[in-house]
Amino acid sequence: MATLQARTLQALQQNQQALLTQWVASLQASGGSRNLKEEDLQHQASSFLGLIVAALDGGNGQSVATENWAQTRQFLEKLSHSRALAGQDSRQTANFIFALKGPLFALLQREYNEEPALLAEQLWEVSELLDTLGMHTIATFQKSREAVIQRQQEELLELSTPVVKLWDGVLALPMIGTLDSQRTQVVMESLLQRIVDTGSEIAIIDITGVPTVDTLVAQHLLKTVTAIRLMGADCIISGVRPQIAQTIVHLGLDLQGVVTKANLADALALALKRLGVSVSKAV
Repeated sequence: MATLQARTLQALQQNQQALLTQWVASLQASGGSRNLKEEDLQHQASSFLGLIVAALDGGNGQSVATENWAQTRQFLEKLSHSRALAGQDSRQTANFIFALKGPLFALLQREYNEEPALLAEQLWEVSELLDTLGMHTIATFQKSREAVIQRQQEELLELSTPVVKLWDGVLALPMIGTLDSQRTQVVMESLLQRIVDTGSEIAIIDITGVPTVDTLVAQHLLKTVTAIRLMGADCIISGVRPQIAQTIVHLGLDLQGVVTKANLADALALALKRLGVSVSKAV
């Protein structure tokens, strides 16, 4: 099996600054420096090149999965995470490594100019090494992007389920969009915690913004109502439009025991009545 020659490593060590200059220039020309400060790019490129040389100097350059390459892998993982947060895509992130091929191949061509067979062998080895590092970077970048998306989804869920205090003892939760299991869980946690914090006796769930109600959505609503009752509070569902009422009837859904109102105003009026509060216009 072919291996990297000592001459290849020596050429890398002796030409690091020239490689770095050409590499950074290539990154800037290809748009790989977008959303990055020039000094940050210089530092990242210099650090990565130094880690490659150190890992190769330590031996076992065939496999980047070994302990010898641990620092390089950690560097790439941090790099991928920072690039994901900076808004770069996977192509730009991987190009950070692949752009090094041009200057490095040119260096090897000069080094093995009189030995074409050895040149081809070393080009192949270096290409495989950089490809492996590039694939590791892409995989890490993807995980980082998925983590960012997951966090954003959780934040959107929290923002889309605001619990509003309408009156002393009355909370309202306006629902907008489709209910699913994950969102129902967030709704329950937010609403139940607010009931505990405020000591409210009545919670109104407004589904005016829910486009459709099917069996699954109804089950989610019933679970939320049950949880509210277990906390010692009453629940009113408002925003039951004619289309939703017909759907519930056609589906044969059992909402017995659940108080429903056509709109939020009617639900609030009922809640105030239950609390013994009367509201009248000022004369």
